[in-house]
Amino acid sequence: MKNKTLSAHIALFLVNTLYGASHVLAKGVMPAYLTPNVFILFRAFGATVLFWMVKAFFVRERVERKDLLLLAFCGLFGVAINQLFFFHGLNLSSSINSGIIMAFNPILVVILSFFVLKESITVTKAVGILLGTSGAILLTLTAGTGKGDSMLGDFFLFINALSYAIYLVIAKPLMKKYSPLTVITYVFTFGLGMLFVYPPVLTELFQTNFTVIPTEAWLKIVYVVVGVTFMTYLLTMYGLKYLTPSVSSAYIYFQPVMVMFFAFSFSALGIAADYTGTITLEKIAYMLVIFLGVYITSHSAIRSRLKG
Repeated sequence: MKNKTLSAHIALFLVNTLYGASHVLAKGVMPAYLTPNVFILFRAFGATVLFWMVKAFFVRERVERKDLLLLAFCGLFGVAINQLFFFHGLNLSSSINSGIIMAFNPILVVILSFFVLKESITVTKAVGILLGTSGAILLTLTAGTGKGDSMLGDFFLFINALSYAIYLVIAKPLMKKYSPLTVITYVFTFGLGMLFVYPPVLTELFQTNFTVIPTEAWLKIVYVVVGVTFMTYLLTMYGLKYLTPSVSSAYIYFQPVMVMFFAFSFSALGIAADYTGTITLEKIAYMLVIFLGVYITSHSAIRSRLKG
């Protein structure tokens, strides 16, 4: 069990490394070549096909009819709402802001776990929640004053973080019953179906001129579909199977650090636009406040669980 727990921690670290790179790479695809809605459709469709292919070879497992509704809700919050608000938020705001706001996710998970999973909120957790919330609010309120910033974009990114937190919490019971691959395959299938009934998706798909998309942009799209969707969701489900939602989401605070690392690295290598101008001392200060809040909240949650 110790080896599986360690593997789960490594998996979640890789997840947030892959996500960190995607915040910079995906920004270069929108809106020049794909609209956020079309990019989301590509991502969901490609990942769904990959998940079903792998599941057909490695996991022969049936899902009980009574669990389909919960899986549908996971698809709604973990794919449809999550992805729509993330890509629209990233399109409007900066990649740096997106990484920082996503770091607020663990605090949202702790709050939701209190209501859904009946996990207690101690005084220490409350202090952490207050600190993290303050950092997130200050970042959003100052949006629009800097290069590449957008208050609306940051609000969309917050909705994305909240939706993902809901997904992490409600998916936990399914992890105890089914394999991660089974869960994520159905989650993406439901999510993809919901995207198809969102009118702008198909309208913008038919209006897209695919002939003008260069090879570099296609490579970034493939990376987002395979690396940042297929691999990250699979690794997240694996981590969630052996770790609690609070611990799993705590790894997300690596994202803003990785976003900054890749922003400088990709700019120096010439494989992405220069987004380093969006990194300011003010944002770093808010990020550290959120980090402190996340650390206090998550550390308290882990300590309480060990005592229990």
